[in-house]
Amino acid sequence: MAENKGKRCGVIDIGTNSLKLLIAESDGKETKNIERLKNVIPIGKDVFFTERISQETTKIAIAILEKYKNKLSEYGIEDIKIIATTAVREAINKDVFIDTIYRKTGLKIEVLTAGDVVYYIDAFLYHTLKDKYPIHDKNLLIAELGSGSLDVSILEKGYTLMTLGLPLGPLKLKQFSSALEGSYNEINYALEEYIENEISYIRRNLPSDLKIDDIILIDENYASYLNSITAKASLEPDFMRISKPDASEIVNVLSERTARDISTEFKIPSETAETITSYAMTLNSLFSLANSEYIYVLKASLSEAIIAGILLDYEVSPKYNKTNQLLSMTTFICKKHNLDLKHIKQVSWLSEILFAGLREQLGLKKPELLFLLLAAQLHDTGMIVSNRAHHKHSEYLISSLNLFRLSEEDIKIIACIARYHRKAHPLKTHLLYRSLPSEKQILVQKLSALLRIANALDGSHKQKVAKLELVYNKTQELILALEVKDSFTLERADFLDKKELLEEISGLLVSLKIKGV
Repeated sequence: MAENKGKRCGVIDIGTNSLKLLIAESDGKETKNIERLKNVIPIGKDVFFTERISQETTKIAIAILEKYKNKLSEYGIEDIKIIATTAVREAINKDVFIDTIYRKTGLKIEVLTAGDVVYYIDAFLYHTLKDKYPIHDKNLLIAELGSGSLDVSILEKGYTLMTLGLPLGPLKLKQFSSALEGSYNEINYALEEYIENEISYIRRNLPSDLKIDDIILIDENYASYLNSITAKASLEPDFMRISKPDASEIVNVLSERTARDISTEFKIPSETAETITSYAMTLNSLFSLANSEYIYVLKASLSEAIIAGILLDYEVSPKYNKTNQLLSMTTFICKKHNLDLKHIKQVSWLSEILFAGLREQLGLKKPELLFLLLAAQLHDTGMIVSNRAHHKHSEYLISSLNLFRLSEEDIKIIACIARYHRKAHPLKTHLLYRSLPSEKQILVQKLSALLRIANALDGSHKQKVAKLELVYNKTQELILALEVKDSFTLERADFLDKKELLEEISGLLVSLKIKGV
């Protein structure tokens, strides 16, 4: 952990129904919140009903953000992170909103995906609970509840298998229930069915051989009120343990009361009382995903998770770093769809060797290896749709994935690299490739040239290559020196068919030197 004693920073969270500023400082071991500001703003109301952020709401956001800038200036804070979640992410005019905010305030917004949210939360949980709870020794479902969505991650012994966002944020559910017709009880029943159906999507996508040990819910808005509804909940300072009977009781108690009754009887703010019943239904439905006796509720916020990461500069073990977590997710996708894992592993291994040997020659940067490895892992996902033209199917399937800490452009790059592992070279007539800036198009050409070779060298899917070395000679020739098992006739023919792009990109003549094992 880096020494950050006395350091301060600020996080601005542009949420579904509020803008929040959190300012904190570090003593080198823990963080201390020194200022919180919150202002209500109807971004979610705009987006969930009209799909756009209105000009009026944008003006309100600008005024609030200017106030937050002044407050940060008072504390002399320059280390600022501005995030936005579900509502901004789903707005049709998201890019216009972000550009307007930047032009008017100088603040650059980072729009987080569900995977991004879970990435911050997972690291924060490991840091917060490492002395209380063995987070990397169990199979966990970790969820973060925002006003607009429930962002979920499935972890197997510390490795992420999948992340997704469900439209189960209390404000989203309030919008849904307001459109329903019927008695109070009928609307509540329909709401409960809707929530159960969304939760069942997770259950259907879980591997049949994976047993979820525990569920951890991150919630800063509702947890503190649960003890006033049932005295049975086990409440520690920030870590509550709720049993299934308790959760069912809470739903029953709240479903029998109107929002006004809930507010009066349990001394809950009226705004929270309007949505706490749907929250309780979601909490109760989560039990269907695990056989655990309890759900653990951590009273914390996304802003706190992010600010702790900045100030404490904590690191999860390298074993669970970004690259390994992403490769864990892509491996899970391949397993789920019964793709050829031995072939995928071989192509990934060959791709990494080719990248190392040609990195300087092609002017590649070390971080760009991640794009190649993810494309190698996912290049055959199109087989899910059809064997014919599966490279094209791979492109659009990958482009729709939610992979944490990767931007939309990053995903496009990976999708394009995977597409060009066979058949045509990158062309300007290809829509996704054409949508990338020119320097990223060149990157796609370089990395897809490597993937084409790696895939060709395992053309039979029999992992015949035992060793690969890259040898350069003085006549601008690159020799791929192979030690192989069995006949290499098929792979040699595939290599000769695929090497043109690499020769064009590198300016080298590329040939094989084959030696039997």
